[in-house]
Amino acid sequence: MRTRTPPRGPRRPTPRPRPGAPLPAPRRAALAAVPAPGPPARGAGSPARADVRPLAGAHAHTGAPSAATFDTAPARAALERLLPRHAGQFTLVPDPAAGADTFTVSGTAGAVTVRGSTGATLLTGVGWYLQHVAGADIGWPGDSIGMLPARLPAVPAPVTRSAQVPHRYALNDTDDGYSGPYRTFEEHQRQIDLLALHGINEVFVQVGAEYPYYRALQRFGYSAEELRQWIPGPGHQSWWLLQNLSGFGGPVTERLMRERAELGGRIAEQLRGLGMTPVLPGYFGTVPAGFAARNAGAATVAQGDWAGFDRPDWLDPASPVFTKLAAAYYAEQRAVFGDSSMYRMSPLHEGGRTGSVDVGAAAGAIQGALHAAHPGALWAVLGWQDDPTAELLAGVDTSKLLILDGLSDRYNRLDRETRWGGAPYAMGTIYNFGGHTTIGANTSVWLERFGPWRAKNNSALTGIAYLPEATGTNPAAFDLFTDLAWDAGPIDQRTWFAGFAARRYGRPDAEAAAAWEELRKGPYSTSSGLWSESQDSLFSARPSLSAVGAAYWSPKSMRYPAGSVRRALDHLLRVDPALRRSSAYRFDLVDTARQALANHSRVLLPKIKAAYEAKDLARFRTLTAEWQDGMRLLDQVTGSDPNLLLGTWLSRARSHGADRAEQDRYEYDARSLLSVWGRRSTSEGGFLHDYANREWSGLISELYARRWTAYFATLDEALVGGAAPREIDWHAFEEEWAGRTTRHPDRPGGDPYRLATAVAAALPAAATG
Repeated sequence: MRTRTPPRGPRRPTPRPRPGAPLPAPRRAALAAVPAPGPPARGAGSPARADVRPLAGAHAHTGAPSAATFDTAPARAALERLLPRHAGQFTLVPDPAAGADTFTVSGTAGAVTVRGSTGATLLTGVGWYLQHVAGADIGWPGDSIGMLPARLPAVPAPVTRSAQVPHRYALNDTDDGYSGPYRTFEEHQRQIDLLALHGINEVFVQVGAEYPYYRALQRFGYSAEELRQWIPGPGHQSWWLLQNLSGFGGPVTERLMRERAELGGRIAEQLRGLGMTPVLPGYFGTVPAGFAARNAGAATVAQGDWAGFDRPDWLDPASPVFTKLAAAYYAEQRAVFGDSSMYRMSPLHEGGRTGSVDVGAAAGAIQGALHAAHPGALWAVLGWQDDPTAELLAGVDTSKLLILDGLSDRYNRLDRETRWGGAPYAMGTIYNFGGHTTIGANTSVWLERFGPWRAKNNSALTGIAYLPEATGTNPAAFDLFTDLAWDAGPIDQRTWFAGFAARRYGRPDAEAAAAWEELRKGPYSTSSGLWSESQDSLFSARPSLSAVGAAYWSPKSMRYPAGSVRRALDHLLRVDPALRRSSAYRFDLVDTARQALANHSRVLLPKIKAAYEAKDLARFRTLTAEWQDGMRLLDQVTGSDPNLLLGTWLSRARSHGADRAEQDRYEYDARSLLSVWGRRSTSEGGFLHDYANREWSGLISELYARRWTAYFATLDEALVGGAAPREIDWHAFEEEWAGRTTRHPDRPGGDPYRLATAVAAALPAAATG
């Protein structure tokens, strides 16, 4: 979404680790039993085949809790993963009669009982207990469960909580790309556990979504090879599903597609087991070029370009061929992923062309095809830019639609009931773009709007939508946003952050409280009006003395006083040593040190510019040396945390290749997303270079620091020689990096506390007040 050197690999092909454990036998057999489509035939394909059948039990659940009791085993397994030392002290009791989305927590010391209406709600009850009784945090990332006493504390009095809204949706369409397209099942499982613990009940499942397209389109005139060339590499598939691009980062192999489909099927099953809804991609008309020529009666609309990429064509949903292709797609999807009650589609996303198509009629046909395959299913559409339009909404049954508002906290004077004609919507937030490591969010805006928007006359607000473009950053923002859906009264921001500070490291600490008060007042109290994300770092920007941001679409200046982060770092360094051993403390310390250094880049660069313009060579060299020392320290401090390593990102990608060539191809897919993003035309003309910038160890040293070193060298030469500096082809520089296969550590190294202390020593102390 836009706005928004060790030796080379092994000489012999090596089998890659599977993405998680093998599939359960019934699903594995179902995928294996689906025969390859017959020879591609000209003319329209047929609807669902008789040989394609859903897995046994795969779609018995659609996410809604059964009226009868349910199996608590999946919730129990999740609890064992989340709290391996304390899971035995919880009794989980299924209670569907309690009403939708309700839990009750009670019990004595060492014997806590949680009753809940679904498996996920049981876990939400556990999460409430940890937060409000035990004083511990399991965040995303970092936790303080190592600080829990051996015997868990009693619940003073039974507590019952119900969700304030029925829809608690999670994951942006871009999450699979920016958070990790090559993750294992265990990593996805951890994500599901965390989402359930924090009260989410609807989760977008994108992994493997290419497989139904690949299968179905082979019966509409396309060969397997053509489709493998058309489908992008996993890192770029998010934008192909949004109908923005095709082909880049590929070709993909059938083996990889099948394995990703297996993985996606397992993720969907994991969600169903907890009573959560797997939100699957729906079909709205994306086709390869030349579809109309191969299918009589089909009408397509060329979609032009997106940021310099040629978009796939759009098949007019009102044509009879669309009905047949949609039926084939849903049948193929059902065979691997089962059924659901919610499907995600955004036709004409970010500038799609309607041509002569009647948008209302097209929307009605899209919904009709969805309901033909899945009667009554909910269509989730993203509220973004001008979408959904009045024309689209006029063509559908809006009682079967949910708008995921990506702009709820970004702009002012919003009236969603008027704008969308009373269609149901979920208040959403996109506080992270591209996976940037910057901290902060418009949390005060969430608190100011959620309650009043729900309480207004004729309110259509029926949910929350957790939509950062990448997850796994800003644990405080994740905790607070998901709390909105479960807290019956207004949340006081200052009180909430004080409570967060107390549980984040396992018990109250005055210095931790002071640190989070600084962060609350600074990066977590940014306002609406233009941005929903804080500024990124100039260290990760393409070099220029006039650089004001790394990503073209990011804020161009600080969105909060930098001193708040600098003071927070000093406070965190003074936290009681007994509390420093938790992964939550280590991550927060490293992340705050990283942010303090990143903010300092905005102070230092103008000084370098002034020295260069004054032709003060000595001062220029002193300041650029300070800049480069800062980048070396930044690479070291981020290298001390497992969440901030380039090596992990790259090794995951390589693990999916069956041979050296395939490993290199997937590594390029992963590297390019972080740097050039696409081809020269998209990187430069579409302004996508560095869109996914992030301060990760390895990425800083091998790309960002090398860019600045090369740039400063040209300026130094210019000052010495009295000439204009040499021009550098930055795209070629970055493309060369994207094509590398150098290895980087995938395990942290160094002492986070020592390195954060070095950061504080290198930075001027912040003024108080």
